Amino acid sequence: MQENLVIVESPAKAKTIEKFLGKDFLVKSSMGHIRDLEKKDFGIDIKNSFKPKYVISPDKKKIVTELKKLASEAKTVWLASDEDREGEAIAWHLQEVLKLDPKRTKRIVFHEITKDAIVGAIQNPRNLDTNLVNAQQARRVLDRIVGFEVSPVLWKKVKPALSAGRVQSVAVRLIVEREREIRDFKSVSSFRVNAIFLATGTDGKVSEVKAELSKRFDTKNEALAFLEKCKNAEFQVSDVVKKPGKRSPAQPFTTSTLQQEASRKLGFSVSQTMSVAQRLYESGKITYMRTDSVNLSNLALNSAKKKITDLLGEKYVKIRKHTTKSKGAQEAHEAIRPTYIEQETINGSAQEKRLYDLIWKRTIASQMQDAVLERTTITVDISTSPEKFVASGEVLVFDGFLKVYMEGTDEENGNGNGNGQELLPPLKSGDQLRANEISATEKFSQKPPRYTEASLVKKLEELGIGRPSTYAPTITTIQNRGYVVKEDKQGTNRKYSALYLKDGAIKEKTLNEITGAEKSKMFPTDIGTVVNDFLIKNFELIMDYNFTAKVEKEFDDIAVGKQVWNKMIEGFYNPFHERIETALEKSERSKGERVLGIDPASRNQVSVKIGRFGPIAQIGEALNDSDEKPRFASLRPGQSLETISLEEALELFRMPRELGEFEGKKVNVGIGRFGPYIRHNNKFVSLTKDDDPFSVTLERAEELIKLKREKDERSVLKEFDEDPDLKVLQGRWGPYISYKKKNYKIPKSVEPEKLNLADCMGIIEKTPKAKKAGKK
Repeated sequence: MQENLVIVESPAKAKTIEKFLGKDFLVKSSMGHIRDLEKKDFGIDIKNSFKPKYVISPDKKKIVTELKKLASEAKTVWLASDEDREGEAIAWHLQEVLKLDPKRTKRIVFHEITKDAIVGAIQNPRNLDTNLVNAQQARRVLDRIVGFEVSPVLWKKVKPALSAGRVQSVAVRLIVEREREIRDFKSVSSFRVNAIFLATGTDGKVSEVKAELSKRFDTKNEALAFLEKCKNAEFQVSDVVKKPGKRSPAQPFTTSTLQQEASRKLGFSVSQTMSVAQRLYESGKITYMRTDSVNLSNLALNSAKKKITDLLGEKYVKIRKHTTKSKGAQEAHEAIRPTYIEQETINGSAQEKRLYDLIWKRTIASQMQDAVLERTTITVDISTSPEKFVASGEVLVFDGFLKVYMEGTDEENGNGNGNGQELLPPLKSGDQLRANEISATEKFSQKPPRYTEASLVKKLEELGIGRPSTYAPTITTIQNRGYVVKEDKQGTNRKYSALYLKDGAIKEKTLNEITGAEKSKMFPTDIGTVVNDFLIKNFELIMDYNFTAKVEKEFDDIAVGKQVWNKMIEGFYNPFHERIETALEKSERSKGERVLGIDPASRNQVSVKIGRFGPIAQIGEALNDSDEKPRFASLRPGQSLETISLEEALELFRMPRELGEFEGKKVNVGIGRFGPYIRHNNKFVSLTKDDDPFSVTLERAEELIKLKREKDERSVLKEFDEDPDLKVLQGRWGPYISYKKKNYKIPKSVEPEKLNLADCMGIIEKTPKAKKAGKK
């Protein structure tokens, strides 16, 4: 009989833990959750106090059978799933499904996979925390209620195959609202005045002093008038202020701050960061990666102190005990840190090394001295004007934590003037300055920035929406569902004016700049916008930011035993279900339709809306008393229902267009369900991403047709003169038979080149006929 059975949720975690335990311990993985909510009736028995119905996943039955056998043979079963609510729920499910004897079952938790942590956990086991289980259960049940009840409403009222979710829908709302802010934003220009003064020191050395005028001018004429005043002006230092300053290091990483910083510094997506962090945790290199605590253990603080002293000396050490201010944080957990702080580097993949380096530096920096600065501000009077120039400078007296790490910023607007870090020459009040050059440059107000994945996580956290374990799946889900896309946007060229005063003369220049360029930003799709508007109109409660944050607080209350989970669910469900019934009965269908105007050629109405396969433009209306059918055209990538103009919509109806003839047959280009294509001799050739269907030439079309032929010829393994419709082809997934526009899989045991006509017909006859899909 096996003395001890330890059950964890992943093979990698099992492998690492195994190294720290003796032969008396057998470590096995449950491969995550072994039970899930039953989909029937939304997984809830309404009449039985919201008791969930759970089923064992089909792919987990073999695992359950093995674990049951091992558990029955072990003297003690140790449930060692993660220490968060989901981990507690996994442990509870294991106890229920495996029918474990509570007297022989122990729950252990640890926030790092080290020998000390594992041994310490086994020496201090605890009982399952049903409050944590109930909090996780409440989240899953509530999310299923919202998803399974709202989604059918969307299928009926908007478009089939759509879905809604409690957190994902609110995240989409943030992105849609930001997009509309940007669309409605009106940029305003003003003129910023900068000067380069020359100051002569006591040693005769001439130094530059860069300063900015404390006022901006609304118009070019005002800026020009000011420069005219400066032509014969004298410039004198009226005030010099020196102040000590400091910069403090950022706190150790929580889940959300790690996701944000990895995005800024490493270019990682949120899901990529969590995937790499999971591997680092399971291999024992960092502490648990789903946490909202910034607390560090005494062991970690002492290790950091020793490492900093060894590397840089004692003057760089400043031990800080950070506390978490966010609601619902669990101080029993630790921040994300290296398990062995003395290890500066690790073995692993390039991604693992980069993320570990970031975590190590952030942890070390959090226990280092502040950076000490001296900030100097110089005010310069103008003899001919009441305005004043201000020069700011900063000197780093002691680098402190900056020796190791500096927190990144999103720098969305790029409004910095570049003067903050200037090193200023020694000046005193009354010193005269000479103007080398004064410039007035036109600047434009910046639109609100679109969200990156990292800034969206930050916003969700600020609003109290979601928890560390939900950020990454939420952002992945809204992209997978097609409500949001992450993409780059090319900038546009913009002209601006600049005035220069030098050597007593004013010159004007018109310059160019690229504006609006963005990288890896979150854009709402048309279907995402339409779904968002429908949900706000019909389900205002679940789309409300405060409600979503309030629900998270209630989950926190359940986790500490302050609230009963099924009462909380019941209080939500009854009014919510009534709203579902009302929406199904009374709400109008929503296609996001927008009328653009009248087609000059047909005098019919032109509109745009969501169609079966995406956003479309439409000329005409489907009227019962009219023989004329409406015409449709798909919108192009980058076009939106909310911003497309009448002219742009009409341009779409140029498709299909005729390019000319090739080999005596017409060549047409069009846009279909699967994208732009060329049609020649009743055969279709897809255009590449670089080909524009509205400007592609006949010569380019001929080139693509020939390339397609060459590809098709290489794919033909065998043809039959007796039946030209029959071919043996090499496809992306291997060889197959093509016959009368239908494809048939060739068994692996058969060599395609040796097939004859009878063999092929035999395979076709033995292939089961595909069942017709029933109506949903």
